[in-house]
Amino acid sequence: MLTYQYSSPSTIQKKNGQEEILLSKYSEVQKKDASCFFWGKLTNPYLTARCLLTLSKVVKSSFNLSPFQMAMLKDPIVTAGNERIRFEAFSHCAGVYARVDVLPDGHDGEFLENGTTNVDFNEPMLAALGSVRKQEKVVLSVGKKEVSLSKNGQKVVERKVPLPTKWIKGLTTVQLFLADSESVFKFNRIQAIQLIRSIPKGKIKNDYYLVMRGNRPQFSPVKTNNSICIGGLHRLRLLESLIPLADSLEVFGHPKQQSSTWQLYFGNVRFSFSLSRDFWRGFSGEGAALESLVEDVPMSWIQHFDNYSYANQTFNPTMLAIEENMDFSQVDNLTGRLSAMGLLGYDLDDNAFFYRRLPFKLNRILSLNPRLKNAEKLITDGKVKILSHADNRVEGQVGGTGVNHLVLLEGERQRCTCTWFSQYQGERGICKHILAVKKLVANQ
Repeated sequence: MLTYQYSSPSTIQKKNGQEEILLSKYSEVQKKDASCFFWGKLTNPYLTARCLLTLSKVVKSSFNLSPFQMAMLKDPIVTAGNERIRFEAFSHCAGVYARVDVLPDGHDGEFLENGTTNVDFNEPMLAALGSVRKQEKVVLSVGKKEVSLSKNGQKVVERKVPLPTKWIKGLTTVQLFLADSESVFKFNRIQAIQLIRSIPKGKIKNDYYLVMRGNRPQFSPVKTNNSICIGGLHRLRLLESLIPLADSLEVFGHPKQQSSTWQLYFGNVRFSFSLSRDFWRGFSGEGAALESLVEDVPMSWIQHFDNYSYANQTFNPTMLAIEENMDFSQVDNLTGRLSAMGLLGYDLDDNAFFYRRLPFKLNRILSLNPRLKNAEKLITDGKVKILSHADNRVEGQVGGTGVNHLVLLEGERQRCTCTWFSQYQGERGICKHILAVKKLVANQ
């Protein structure tokens, strides 16, 4: 059902002796400034509360930050829309991403408008969540400036707080990693409990691999076929309290082993848990989005597809490419831009992006991606030269501090003589020199 709301009535006016009809316009993507996004009961309050408590544990965890840095970060991003309520958060070091999805059957309420807010779960909210019992009536409200939880005649309210810049950077990378991930293993509750209990004690510095031995999953220091690499295995202990309550566990792996995602299912509630490649390296420090930011995208496109996503609450790149007769590379660039602004998340089960309604700024992309900013400066300063460009091969030269770096692009392969490339070999995104050459070629 669509509800049409016009900003003003249609009118008839006289002009030069003639009458003109002025019809009031209506757009289905006209964004409303509603104060409340969702209000209603949770149909599975106990499990939802336990998932949110685990989410809060993730936020309070740090695997490489000082206490001062930990105090600077806040709590969940809450998105209401498309019949779902999503709570997202990072660990303080941004190396663990967690999300609670309350699915359509997990609530009995009304979505007055779709929107996103960011709140800080303090002790009163955590205490209220911790005391939720099974079959208890719990009412959740998600608004523009606050999130509230009501039960037994008492109401706990958490106010909106600023969204940390580190989280926006992390949202960019983790969604693109999720979009490339594929399901590798599915476990029942017993298998999941046994697996988590087998995690070695203490802080684990070496890589481990998730493998199958018969019908039993195990963590092994030895890599095998179809195994998933897990850096910082001890981070999975954050799931210990949830595993016994879950119906099943599904594990997704990134094709280049840059992340792993552990998804717990509780009927109409779902908990997603993603780990960065190494415990000391957060998602915010990766360069996954840089490739998609090479070509400039017109602001009109970004505004158009922001409106499209707002109206549909999903973003399907393949369908958009077909419907709008666009090249897939153009849609990939657009997806990267929207993700870099924090506007897109990714749902593994739906195999589609979902929309976050955040105030976005195009210039924020540069500020959050210093390599992109440095690449553009190299081009502006005239330090990038294309030595040859024939067929599918580009050779470039980029001036550095007392040295010239050579860049070679051959189809899917790309190389640079700089220290960054020799150290990471593309695992943490492309270096500023490759980025500068690709941008210069793309915009010629």
